Amino acid sequence: MGFKKDFIWGAAAAAYQIEGAVTEDGKGLSIWDMFCKKPGVINEGQSGEIACDHYHRYKEDVQLMKQIGIKAYRLSFSWPRIIPDGIGDVNPKGIEFYNNLIDELLANGITPYVTLYHWDLPLALYNKGGWANPESPDWFANYAKVVAENFSDRVKNFITFNEPQCFIGICFVTGEHAPGLKMSLTETIPMSHYVMLAHGKAVKAMRQYGAKDIKIGYAPTFAYAYPETNSTADIEAARSYNFSMNNNPNYWHWNVTWWSDPVYFGKYPKDGLEMYGQYLPKNYEKDLPIINQPLDFLGQNIYNGPMIRAGDKGKCEQVPRYEGFPHTNYNWPVEPNALKWCAKFLYERYKLPIVITENGMSCHDAISLDGAVHDPNRIDFLHRYLLALKEAADEGTDISAYFLWSIMDNFEWNKGYYERFGLIYVDFRTQKRIIKDSGYWYKEVIEHNGENL
Repeated sequence: MGFKKDFIWGAAAAAYQIEGAVTEDGKGLSIWDMFCKKPGVINEGQSGEIACDHYHRYKEDVQLMKQIGIKAYRLSFSWPRIIPDGIGDVNPKGIEFYNNLIDELLANGITPYVTLYHWDLPLALYNKGGWANPESPDWFANYAKVVAENFSDRVKNFITFNEPQCFIGICFVTGEHAPGLKMSLTETIPMSHYVMLAHGKAVKAMRQYGAKDIKIGYAPTFAYAYPETNSTADIEAARSYNFSMNNNPNYWHWNVTWWSDPVYFGKYPKDGLEMYGQYLPKNYEKDLPIINQPLDFLGQNIYNGPMIRAGDKGKCEQVPRYEGFPHTNYNWPVEPNALKWCAKFLYERYKLPIVITENGMSCHDAISLDGAVHDPNRIDFLHRYLLALKEAADEGTDISAYFLWSIMDNFEWNKGYYERFGLIYVDFRTQKRIIKDSGYWYKEVIEHNGENL
């Protein structure tokens, strides 16, 4: 069987990580602009102030995308570039930039998939309480309305949020990302609810004000468990692991069901309510029908996950990794089966076409003496993961798209420019771009629709 004939092969990036121009042409500040000025929080004090200078070099970058042959580009819009204070006046220069970028993509045969929010909350809204403010869902819905009115005549695929587990959990529970706070369950559980309510209200706004043929999805993440064997017991143990709540209150955000069951089923998971329901906003139930809007596809960012087996009395048991287990430069384990089983389990549970919105590898990339960038480890990684994804498709999982992270090396949040995920090498001193060997390899995969894997 393999991948469907109309399978979408893409690559992805995010506004703050590549655009630069953080104060140009009327753009407002985001929480990342603030956070990067704090000493000691970003690798070597780096920031996204220039990043890949994509704001000025987007035409060159689109030509490189075309050269690689990608069919679709998953980008994010910068909320403060479009509405500098998050609410209020719209910035015409921000609208103009994204119009120009979209038109350039379409002129070169590349379909834009737009993510509304990839972590760059307007600083002005953070100063009003950010996601802790009960008004935040309406702020986001208004932003979604502006996006729909200005871009949905040409953009037909939208994603509301990227990884709420991270922009709430890593930002406000563990404090590694902007704004770098460690807050209590009393504070962060309501934030999670307001984020999902914002998602629902944004979907409604886009359906109301956008073109009628748009498709909308949502892109959470998780470290998906896969079974040690194909035995019924191991598969059930892995499924149970993936769809059970995390009972560690200092790490509660890292789960699937809290962030997805309300969106797709209109209700919180039972075990989640038992652990954390007491912290939800009063009368939260009235919001669930708004959160539960019809969606067209299920996005998921997936990189790795643990191997699980059925232990004593069928309990989930994590299989220890052997000594010398392969890892990426980011020190993430290389586990292709996590991608296969992620797609299978999500499709079984939520019954929507699966879009892999992120998957990729950070490597020790460098320009070689011959002037090229040779990255055999990334090629091997992608080959293994795409074979696993192909297995899921062969076994009946409806997978409609795959977006490789990332189209180019970029500002990798608190890691700065240390981690390189791109198909395109960026020399951040000169902004010179070089397509890596993996970029040419991916071109072949796309041309053969994965049949050459």
